[in-house]
Amino acid sequence: MITSRPEIVGTFGVVATTHWLATNAAMSILEKGGNAFDAAAAAGFVHHIVEPDQNGPGGDVPIILWSARHRKLEVICGQGVAPAAATVARMKALGLDVLPGTGHLPAVVPGSFGAWMVLLREHGQLPLREIMTPAITVARDGFLVKPEVAALLRQTGSFIKEYWPSTAAVFLPNGEAPASGSLLRVPAQAESYERILREAEAAGGDRVRQIEAARHAWYQGFVAEAVDRFFRQKVMDTSGEAHAGFLTGQDMAQWSPPIEAPVTLDYDRYTVCKPGPWAQSPVLLQQLALLKGFDIAGMDHCGPDFVHLVQECTKLALADREAFYGDPAFVDVPLDRLLSEGYNAERRKLIGAQASLEMRPGHIEGKGGRIFLRARGSTRSAHAETTVGAEEDGSGVLTWAEFLARTRGDTCHLDIIDRWGNMISATPSGGWMTGSPVVQGLGFCVSARGQMFWLDESHPNGLAPGKRPRTTLTPGLALRDGEPYMAFGTPGGDQQDQWSLHAFLRHVHHGLNLQEAIDAPGFYTEHMPSSFYPREWDPGHLAVESEFPKATLAELDRRGHRLQIYPRWGHYNSMTMATRADGMLRAAASPRRMQCYAIGR
Repeated sequence: MITSRPEIVGTFGVVATTHWLATNAAMSILEKGGNAFDAAAAAGFVHHIVEPDQNGPGGDVPIILWSARHRKLEVICGQGVAPAAATVARMKALGLDVLPGTGHLPAVVPGSFGAWMVLLREHGQLPLREIMTPAITVARDGFLVKPEVAALLRQTGSFIKEYWPSTAAVFLPNGEAPASGSLLRVPAQAESYERILREAEAAGGDRVRQIEAARHAWYQGFVAEAVDRFFRQKVMDTSGEAHAGFLTGQDMAQWSPPIEAPVTLDYDRYTVCKPGPWAQSPVLLQQLALLKGFDIAGMDHCGPDFVHLVQECTKLALADREAFYGDPAFVDVPLDRLLSEGYNAERRKLIGAQASLEMRPGHIEGKGGRIFLRARGSTRSAHAETTVGAEEDGSGVLTWAEFLARTRGDTCHLDIIDRWGNMISATPSGGWMTGSPVVQGLGFCVSARGQMFWLDESHPNGLAPGKRPRTTLTPGLALRDGEPYMAFGTPGGDQQDQWSLHAFLRHVHHGLNLQEAIDAPGFYTEHMPSSFYPREWDPGHLAVESEFPKATLAELDRRGHRLQIYPRWGHYNSMTMATRADGMLRAAASPRRMQCYAIGR
């Protein structure tokens, strides 16, 4: 099969990320003697700089890893929590029924920096300066402005200059949106990183002592102080009004990234490992639990039976996500039941010959909560007539709330395996440049991930102080015959555990190599309440790429799926994968987001 690019094969190390500069930074760390964990942190810091529409230094990152030295799987949760003062009552007193998608109100403690530091402290080898220098260099020297970033800044420029001047100072040099293909420099971010390193190195020569000093600078030092000051100011958000925030330096000082065991499911020869239900990650495991009852290997992976079956299982798993998932430190999420054979045998009976147009969660006595269904296009901000001049394709003026609802930031991803057999998968996200204004004096934004909470205290994912929002971020690892085999994942919000599933199935059941599995025609559904503002759903939706056979598309249409057809590689699947077996390391990256890149030797 001709693929978009080769599957990378080597023995020394492989890296696959969603930006070539992050891939390059990670590989350079491996070449310097660093391990996969050092390389992942270096790639993460570069991602925070070069993909400002997808993430930033003040964002979030879940990490799943296999340590060859300890022969242990771990999850490091870089998902920050809601501020101590953020309550449902306070939000409703502001006239809100959902949290805004931007601004101060949905902010959570920025978790990614702490997670990278814990990763390096527990598993890294190289000095902190070696890890952070690639990002500092890129921030100072500049990086290529993608067409998407140029368009986004051009469309939102008038709003940013009027309402978020601190963002304009960083991302609108000379008051203008940078041109596509130009270099953008962000010296303020470089200086924040450099200051952290200076304070870390002042703590002495010990690597761990420096890492702890860097954490202190972020969560109790100058970063926390700047965040605390900035969040006292009122800023405009998607409600159409300006609000001060609830996030404080004390919230940051009291948080540290938990280290947890992954949730796992045995599937044929594989044990698939994911973060817990504070992420959507167990959705992939439940999809596999449902699919156990079918002959996937006997289906054409581009045929209607495969797409229909996977799609219908996905709808059932996502319905359970909406009903039952939340931060397990606050609610009892019945994962044992949700992933059990008996429960999924009953759920399979709901799958019919026609596409379901209903939201059908399971019933587990005493567990779960109400599912909120807001039809696409039915919600508008109460202040929807406050226009800011953002234009869509040059025609028609959109309100700020409408525009931001359509142009939210997204996510990055990385998968790395080193010569010692260490393996890591991580999904940096949050803190994107249109999610919240840049914090004055730091040069970067804070995550607006709190928009994923529901304003219902009885719901498992209801807002509460100190609670993690049920995020979409979901890196993955898989063992084969008990040995670590694969690291995999993708950006894509609610689609992450759909695209990851499809590539995994095509690889393990149909024998496609990693690049073939990634390149194969993609599909996904939005038949679930979106995790992002304004939290709408699209019943029966099925997006497909036009490379599926015409007969497949016709049959899916006949079965009642509401098709949205993209051109070849036209949707946002940015899958990356890496494997280790038989003395060889392999990696691949999606062609759909052109900056994705895999490398290795």
